Amino acid sequence: HSFFINNKKYVLYTAPGVFSRSGLDFGTRLLLETIPLERIKGKVLDIGCGAGPIGIFVSLNTEANVVMSDVNEAAIELAKINLIKNKVTAGAMLSDGYKDLEGKFDFIITNPPIRVGYKKLLDLIRGAREYLSSNGELYYVIRKKQGGERLVRDTDDIFDNEIIAKKKGYLIVKGVVND
Repeated sequence: HSFFINNKKYVLYTAPGVFSRSGLDFGTRLLLETIPLERIKGKVLDIGCGAGPIGIFVSLNTEANVVMSDVNEAAIELAKINLIKNKVTAGAMLSDGYKDLEGKFDFIITNPPIRVGYKKLLDLIRGAREYLSSNGELYYVIRKKQGGERLVRDTDDIFDNEIIAKKKGYLIVKGVVND
């Protein structure tokens, strides 16, 4: 598959069992079109990277040092292929959530895995706090009908949350570390 954002072409090999099998999904596209690329720098984490569209897009459009991670070994292999096909230098590594990651990130950008259930999803979003530098920012996409507004409310104690885009039932959320 290939996809275009701002008239720029990206290549995305996909496979069964790796998100998103049919190419770039609507939620990820909205996230990529919404994030403030001009502000993104430093160390960036794409957690739950799947085939890698977020990490690839950020790598090609910023000077950031991007790390991509996923719990699915097939996703990491696919992400590595997509990095090569898009001529991107970024790291792709196997990690169950944040378990195998080291250091802090200036930005965490994700289309989180909804199918894991709300508790695990909440743990993943709340867990970002520990891996963000001071003034670090979290960006994620979630559907309203999949508990998006609840997730924002349930993380308001640790992030200054703001819904920065809404379209077709999808929310793009920006969470800034609340020190």
